[in-house]
Amino acid sequence: MKPITVSVEVNRPAAEVFAFVSDVQNNPKWQRGQRSCAWTSPTPHELDATYDQTARFLGRDIVSKFRVSEYEPGRRIRFVSTAGPFPIDESRTVEPLGAGRSRVTAVVRGDASKTFWIVAPLLRSMVARSVRGDYGRLHRLLQGGSTR
Repeated sequence: MKPITVSVEVNRPAAEVFAFVSDVQNNPKWQRGQRSCAWTSPTPHELDATYDQTARFLGRDIVSKFRVSEYEPGRRIRFVSTAGPFPIDESRTVEPLGAGRSRVTAVVRGDASKTFWIVAPLLRSMVARSVRGDYGRLHRLLQGGSTR
């Protein structure tokens, strides 16, 4: 599947936004279908840190394991799946825009066509709509002020 890219701009400082989006334990707060995300490595927020995720997609629980494959403190984090029904690769980059504003850009890559072959022709548009919706929720959450 071709990569899906989405960006949102928020009226929050980049450091604060990165702290929120780089902590996968926050994912269920803004990603629809996320049941749980928990760090499994002793030190989260660094290269090679790991986490487990349970999400609901197309009526099924999807359990996956991930590893942080890239990490630039305060700027970029990339996660790749290491176990699960299909490969997922997502990067999140936060850019300061000045005056306490920032932009979050996500690039999501994956291929669920083998697992969900029956809906493969519609899959990319469904995933793109889901990712856009998630980042819309992230925008509203961050604009609202509290991320606790």
